[in-house]
Amino acid sequence: MTDTQLPSWSSVLAVVAHPDDESFGLGAVLSTFAANGAQVTVVCFTHGEASTVHEVEGNLASVRAAELTAAALELGIDAVHLKAYPDGALGSVDPALLVADVERVAETVNADGFIAFDPSGVTSHPDHQCATAVALIAAAHRQTDLLGWTIPETTARLLTTEFGAEFVGHNDNQVDVRIDVDRARQIRAIACHPSQVVPGSVLWRRLELLGSSESLRWLLNSRPQRTDVVAAGSN
Repeated sequence: MTDTQLPSWSSVLAVVAHPDDESFGLGAVLSTFAANGAQVTVVCFTHGEASTVHEVEGNLASVRAAELTAAALELGIDAVHLKAYPDGALGSVDPALLVADVERVAETVNADGFIAFDPSGVTSHPDHQCATAVALIAAAHRQTDLLGWTIPETTARLLTTEFGAEFVGHNDNQVDVRIDVDRARQIRAIACHPSQVVPGSVLWRRLELLGSSESLRWLLNSRPQRTDVVAAGSN
């Protein structure tokens, strides 16, 4: 049975790879957690300096760091921990370092739930996949539940066809939580990332297709887990 409400976590820790993942991907979910009264914290592993999109002047690493700070305020995020691991090569970093970073923050904020991208990375980006693999390990160490953000399989197929990107989604029977969202705060947060926002890009098409709905899967849960969930530490 698919839940229609987010878990009642008091402290939520989001683990992402790049500035804008918290807005472009998780924005509506994080703002909903915040609106429900949860303390929301983000660990972001890179400054996104390797992006091929650079719509504003200036050093991209510095620009994107400032954009992340502004977007977090719009989403109601309480704190951001921005690391400086190599964008596009997160998988080359010793996983123990990444896991330790997440566990330190989780301990500080007493996180009782984690959220990350689905193990596929949704867009199949290796950095997204790595960030989620790290979140899985850290959550398992702490025996903390972890939700993975996904998109419907039909949406993934359309985006892949229309844009040539390798989107990965899930069917209804693989989705554990589906919520209605108000995207107003997410849209404002997206506007805080002008270096990465391109009119007519896949982002806007995805939001159009999703409408007011977001889908999540339990990657770690105190309830019995499905056998199709990727094991902690896989990449």
